Amino acid sequence: MAVDNSIATNASAFAALRTLSKISTDLTNTQNRVASGLRVSSALDDSAAFALAQGIRTELKAIAAVSQGLDSTKGVAKVALAGATGVSNLLDDLRANLTSMSSSSLTTAQRDILSSDFNELMSQAGNFILDASFNNINMLTNSADNVTTLSNLSGGSLTLNAQDLQTTAEALASASVGTASASLAAITDEFTSLETAVDSALGVLGADVRSLELQTDFLSDISDATEEGLSDIVDADLARESARLMALQVQQQLAVQTLGIVNSAPQALLALFR
Repeated sequence: MAVDNSIATNASAFAALRTLSKISTDLTNTQNRVASGLRVSSALDDSAAFALAQGIRTELKAIAAVSQGLDSTKGVAKVALAGATGVSNLLDDLRANLTSMSSSSLTTAQRDILSSDFNELMSQAGNFILDASFNNINMLTNSADNVTTLSNLSGGSLTLNAQDLQTTAEALASASVGTASASLAAITDEFTSLETAVDSALGVLGADVRSLELQTDFLSDISDATEEGLSDIVDADLARESARLMALQVQQQLAVQTLGIVNSAPQALLALFR
């Protein structure tokens, strides 16, 4: 049978101390959740939820790595597309130049001027091709290879197709345009080949850039949705935790007062013997 009025054992003080200890532990945990914003910050909080969250975090890092690879490949594609567009913008001037040189009524001086303009245009076209490099990768040269990049976590991939504009551009640049007939032949042969290659490059590269952008946007959506799922698992409800924090602080104050009261009980018993 428990003895309520004892100076040897203060059961009420022990009970009050246990209550205060539990409140202090709950208060510390709640303060940590409010400070970190996390309901589950370690396996000690919830081992199953923490293990699941760690797996999701690993998946998010993998998605980020795939997205980075896609962004890099997209950079290569966009620079290549810009180079091909630059060459395309010169085609009208090149055709006009060759058409003018196809006239047999030109004087030598006039032909020399047009020939100089032609060489300048072709030099510019060559520079557009050679300068279309991103991260040391150029998709427009005659040595370019296709670039394949991982597109999802299942091992899928997207391929950026190389577009050799260098060969046809160099062929036109070295074509004989010294006479009217040679200039006319260059229009139907080397110029047409370059025009066809440029049109094809614009179409293919444009489609490749679009595919890369769509996949990047899709992965971004997947990442956002995964982040939301992770938040549901580990994030704390700050409004609820803040309210709980205030309640626990009040409980702690009351528990301290209670402990002080029960600790004074033995002194009251001793007073009876005075």
